Amino acid sequence: MLKSQINHSHSLQNLLSIHKPFVSGDTTNHTSSSAYSPAILRQHASTKKSNATRVQSTSNVGSIKAISIPFLSRTTSVKCVITVQPTISSALAGVSVGGVVDGVTDLLGRSFLLELVSNDLDSKGNQKTVKAYARYEALDFNINVYTYKCDFDVPEDFGEIGAVLVENEYSKKMFFNTIVLNNGVTFTCESWIHSKYDNPEKRIFFTNKSYLPSETPKALKSLREKDMESLRGNGEGERQSFERIYDYDVYNDLGAPDLNLSLARPVLGGDEHPYPRRCRTGRKMSSKDPLTESRTVLPFYVPADEDFSEIKGVNFGARTLYSVLHAVVPTLDSIVTDKDKGFPLFTSIDLLFNEGVNVPSPDNGLLSVLPRLVKGATDAANTVIKFETPETIDRDTFSWFRDEEFCRQMLAGLNPCSIQLVTEWPLTSKLDPEIYGPAESAITKEIVEEEIKGFMTLEEALAQKKLFMLDYHDLLLPYVNKIRELKGTTLYGSRTLMFLTPTGTLRPLAIELTRPPSDGKPQWKHVYTPAWDATGAWLWKLAKAHVLSHDSGYHQLVSHWLRTHCVAEPYIIATNRQLSQMHPIRRLLLPHFRYTMQINALARLLLVNAMGVIESTFSPGKYCMQICSDAYDQLWRFDHEALPADLISRGMAVEDPTAPNGVKLTIEDYPFANDGLLIFDAIKQWATSYVNHYYPQASLVESDEELQAWWNEIRTVGHGDKKDEPWWPQLKTQDDLIEIVSNIMWVTSGHHSAVNFGQYDFAGYFPNRPTMSRTKMPDEDPTEEEWESFIKRPEDVLLKCFPSQIQATQVMAVLDVLSSHSSDEEYIGGNIEAAWEAEPAIKAAFEEFRGRLNELEAIIDSRNTDPNLKNRSGAGLVPYQLLKPYSENGVTGRGVPNSISI
Repeated sequence: MLKSQINHSHSLQNLLSIHKPFVSGDTTNHTSSSAYSPAILRQHASTKKSNATRVQSTSNVGSIKAISIPFLSRTTSVKCVITVQPTISSALAGVSVGGVVDGVTDLLGRSFLLELVSNDLDSKGNQKTVKAYARYEALDFNINVYTYKCDFDVPEDFGEIGAVLVENEYSKKMFFNTIVLNNGVTFTCESWIHSKYDNPEKRIFFTNKSYLPSETPKALKSLREKDMESLRGNGEGERQSFERIYDYDVYNDLGAPDLNLSLARPVLGGDEHPYPRRCRTGRKMSSKDPLTESRTVLPFYVPADEDFSEIKGVNFGARTLYSVLHAVVPTLDSIVTDKDKGFPLFTSIDLLFNEGVNVPSPDNGLLSVLPRLVKGATDAANTVIKFETPETIDRDTFSWFRDEEFCRQMLAGLNPCSIQLVTEWPLTSKLDPEIYGPAESAITKEIVEEEIKGFMTLEEALAQKKLFMLDYHDLLLPYVNKIRELKGTTLYGSRTLMFLTPTGTLRPLAIELTRPPSDGKPQWKHVYTPAWDATGAWLWKLAKAHVLSHDSGYHQLVSHWLRTHCVAEPYIIATNRQLSQMHPIRRLLLPHFRYTMQINALARLLLVNAMGVIESTFSPGKYCMQICSDAYDQLWRFDHEALPADLISRGMAVEDPTAPNGVKLTIEDYPFANDGLLIFDAIKQWATSYVNHYYPQASLVESDEELQAWWNEIRTVGHGDKKDEPWWPQLKTQDDLIEIVSNIMWVTSGHHSAVNFGQYDFAGYFPNRPTMSRTKMPDEDPTEEEWESFIKRPEDVLLKCFPSQIQATQVMAVLDVLSSHSSDEEYIGGNIEAAWEAEPAIKAAFEEFRGRLNELEAIIDSRNTDPNLKNRSGAGLVPYQLLKPYSENGVTGRGVPNSISI
């Protein structure tokens, strides 16, 4: 019939020109470099806007009532509206991506096949279902979504609707927002639907009502299990872009031996280099190294629902970061002829902010998404990359030079997670003295008491908890000799000792730098102290530069990458493999996992890979990720990820049941801890209300097979290299579950925000936080010429120690993006999930949570104006706002997103 009509009155081309929605432009999972433009999308003159609204489910959702007539099967008409998100690339293409197949599908009114499933089985124990085809209706300009509609004839005895099965008749995947029935049933999908031509299995969605496994309606039990099975895969084959498979693998994709054997890197994960697991992609192995997975370029595989880039605007972090790495970084590299050249003067550094850098205009258009960096064209062939002045330098140009700011930033800066209380004396290494030299520190009692200058004795300072330390000695010392063999970098083991003054601020006492025995030379170590003579003062400044490069590396590799991005990936994988869509704990955690796997995949592709940005610009060079593995092995504990436990483990707090947050801080004015404890406490109260609602008895926790499988898989597979550690929490009671989910929610929100969104403000002016020390200390076995050069021009020696021009500008460009909030950021306590809103008790608990976070904004503002809090308020200081929950777009130095989204 259709064929004869086409032949009789229309060409096929004319028929296919009828307006239809755009769907994903190819089968890959790529990040579009172009923005979605609503102006390109035109509504057909004959269509009407959809009036569909999101109606939330209630306790009697889906019940169909009808008058019974004997001998006739009565039905009720149920109308359905489907909202589908337009994709960027296909909208820009402006064509029917599926060609003839999709065009004919639309004309037949068969875009999607939907099948409603009842919660009840029929009299024979079979599922009760009813089917209908949906067809395209209109583009709703109000919310920029396409609408599709269908009508179901539902029998009167169908019962409550619990699930819907969807078959995508198009040849490409499509992103479903919601499926709304006019009888009060809503399916919140927020998911890609694969084409039936890629996978004949229908997608399963459940209503917004949450069920524990034991409470699942009988008719939905098999669907619940089938849906999870579809996400697990079988550990075989290369993953395809349309798939939603979550599986585990080691970090065997960081090296690139096929390009050059010097780019080979060890596998992270296993006995030799313990590490969390990542998502498996199944790419073929390297021809040069059978243990290394071959490298890739975009598109990289992440499960389809983790890749939202096709439906988001250009401000989305992954796309912007990709643009920096593929446009700005190579462009900067191209204009520098001498890659080792440093900045000749400090005024040369200032020019990056005052005048910018002239670079050739790239022909890929990617710079257009970087308005903060790209300031315009000097002529037709050139572009200006001009860096914004970081707020720390804008407020106080010389803040980076001062000792008090050096210490203050350990409490209210970019890495407030490393400082610890000194509890034992003398300071002693745990490394083998036969290999690394004498274990006892060269920081003596006499040095400490000389620097305290009569305040108290060493013993009194220890007893009164007045001594604090940054200790990177044992973590870095094993790598010193290996790293010194690399070109253009050096390393020491370091300890930095500080004293808590009566005003509540920290004062530096001593820095110890250590080189282990090497090439017949004995161990070298030296203690530097603040000095009042010119030579001593410059040596002190250089020692601080080395310590800051150590702290910068530890921050990026451990406090940031390892403790947030890396350790969270197994939580995401396990949640999708073991907790059903309808499981309440999955619905609690899902907002905290948004974008993380996509960002992590991009990091493996371009940031933490062999000769990526991190290796190229941080002191440890090619050993960066091995040091990260060592930190995971030696230092990481799940039970210490909770902020109170983390503070206690570092001696920065003690348990105190009478305190508002259950702990008493050792340094009362510790901005990261002060604000962080408020957020952690709010998270834990929200988690407590949520967990206790769904698990009123402890027995429900123990008997929840999905929950137990989830926690077991996190411990024994995702973090399998630590599966035998005694500190893993048990999962037997509501309190156990509250502790576990609170830790995960804190790490992905508050902790990540504290170490991420201040990166440009604190490190954009790199002398404040150099990522690399390129030269050794002038007094370490100097030649006569080296020492004479230092005496004549100490400023030149400091500038040569700092990163090179290309290293500094590359890091600045990347940090600018990493510190930025996208326009679609979802902040903690901001949006209520549909499933939470559908349950009155959960909705009320969330509103309390939101209220506490709103109150926190005002508390932080008042703290930042309190002159008694000298670590966050004072002349020229940047207010500590990193844990203020909400923010505008861009680089703001505040805002706590739900998830690790950049």
